[in-house]
Order: sequence, then structure tokens, then C-alpha cells
Amino acid sequence: MSVLDVSDLEVYYETETAPAQAVDGVSFTIEEGENLGIVGESGCGKTTLAKAIIGILPDEGYVNNGSIEFEGEDLTEMSDAERRRHKWEEISMIAQSAMNALDPVYTIREQIVEAIETHRPGTGRTEANEIVAEMFDLVGLDPERADDYPHQFSGGMRQRAMIAMALALEPSLVLADEPTTALDVIMQDQILKRIGEIQSDINSSMMVITHDVSVVAETCDRVIVMYAGKIAEEGPVEEIFGNPYHPYTIGLKRAFPNIRESDQDLLSIAGYPPELTDPPSGCRFAERCPMATTECRTTEPEPHHQGDLRTYCHYADEIDDGFRSRADDPETWRDTEAARSARTAAEVND
Repeated sequence: MSVLDVSDLEVYYETETAPAQAVDGVSFTIEEGENLGIVGESGCGKTTLAKAIIGILPDEGYVNNGSIEFEGEDLTEMSDAERRRHKWEEISMIAQSAMNALDPVYTIREQIVEAIETHRPGTGRTEANEIVAEMFDLVGLDPERADDYPHQFSGGMRQRAMIAMALALEPSLVLADEPTTALDVIMQDQILKRIGEIQSDINSSMMVITHDVSVVAETCDRVIVMYAGKIAEEGPVEEIFGNPYHPYTIGLKRAFPNIRESDQDLLSIAGYPPELTDPPSGCRFAERCPMATTECRTTEPEPHHQGDLRTYCHYADEIDDGFRSRADDPETWRDTEAARSARTAAEVND
């Protein structure tokens, strides 16, 4: 059963010139008990997607088109009051910056208790305090510190407090925006394990937003790779990181070191994402892709399905004809213009 079904979602931001198309035509589902990872560069629409789902877009942001169905109900059709009843108890969010998300003038306990009492009316103060103590213990915090203020916590402790608040009401869906960004690698591993244990207990689903592909590889069942507001590729984690089809996914994978390989030649993807107030008409990655052709720059790619993989690339069906090996070679990326010229010349010869 699908917990979340996002269909053709468009989220725009008003600017002085034209609307910025932060999320453009995104569709996906999250099944009960499933973890879905969202990866991509800064500005690709990951956090905007999460904010649209939980309903906390800033004033200049709005859903332009599409639907967000949570357990069969379209959240985009609901009033603010109707959406509020879904927050925290059914859909919660681990914010990217705990220092900004926590109120500095209230203790951690007061903030978690307020969320519990607001979204689960009838909960007594004693029960709420018991939940706080239980969640602190689960995320590795001393329950005696619950009456401290946010500034009295380290960055990692604040992040763990945010995780405790997000999981306090055992929601069906957790939106985790860079959940381990302020944690060292040891605490990161412990927290990810604790989140997994809690999820198993309550059978919740999670959408993990991160730049760290290792977090996705460790915690998620499926992954979506986003670029400039669109999905570039989607599929099972082992397929996406083992045999990707999209050049952008291949580039991301080759940009991260592999601890199992001592002699690595990492690559960097030259250039910048396109301006989303005036996005290109073709593939949005075309101007940075060493494999791009005229078709890529002028025509938006249709989805290519290969098993459980969904890839938006004109040449995904050529992946086994040398396409992947060329895209996986750092030398291909070091001279993007030369690679484009070679590809265009091959087109002409064909």
C-alpha cells in the first residue's frame, strides 16, 4: 500500500523576474515501511519537495500543479487547518538546521511536549513527559537534559533532539532533510541505526534528503536522483549505485571516494545547474553532460524503463554499447566540450 503518491508535482517560487520552477513534473510513490532517498546538488529541489509535502513552503512558494496524496487524501486540496492535523502525528520532518528549527526561548522538553499536546489532544503532561524521556533515550540523549535550552546543546545534540521530536508521535511518514549533517561519523551511524529500529517498531516510511550517497546506500530501499527540479533517475539503491543509466548519476557516483578502492580517479562535474526562471527546453543536464547531443539540448527526454529503473535520458538504451564506459571515464568529463564535439560528429557520420 502506498503511503505517499506524488503525481506531476510542480512547485514554483515567485521572483522579481519570473517564477523559479524549483520542482517540475515530479512523480513518485513511497510504500508502507519503505525508505526513499532523494539525492542531488544544492538547489535541485530536494528540500522544496519535502516542504511541499508537509505544507511549510515559504510565502513566495506555491504548488502550481499536481497532487500529493497521503494515504488516499490529496494534501494540496486541503485547507491549512486540515493539513495541520496530519503534521507530526502522521507526517513529521527532521529539519536540516536544528539550531534554526528549535525555538531558543523554550526548553527542548517544552517544545516536544507542545508538539505532542497540539497534535494529540488529550495527552496528559505526565504521559507527554514519559514520551520525551523515552525518545531522548532512543536517540542517545540523557533524559535529564530535556530541560536544557537549545543553545546548551552541541550541534549534534540539537540534531538528535530534532529527531526525537520528529519521531515522538510515531508518524507514518518521516521527511528527513539531511538528518545526520551535524553529526560525526560514529554518531551518524548510531543515529541511523536508532531511526531504523524505531521505524521497524512503528512500521513507518521515510524520505531521506541528503548530499551523502553513503547515507542513502545504508538506509534506503530506493533512490531518486534529482537535477534542476526534475527527476533524472529512479530505482532500487543497488541498481542506481551499481549500474546507473543516466550520465548525471554516473558522474555523482564517480565523484565520491570508494573505501574499497585505494587507487581512484575521482571526477568533478564542470559547470552549474541552469537558471530555473528560464530552464532549457531539452534535458536540463545537457549543458554539463559530456555525452550530450543536439537532441539532448532541444528535446526533453521521455522516461526509459529498464526493470525497476526509470531514467530520463535519450541514450539510456545505448548504455551497454559503450555509453556507460565512456560516461564512467573521468577523462570524458575533463574536456566536456571536446566530448560533445566528438558525439555530434558521430551523429553526423551516422
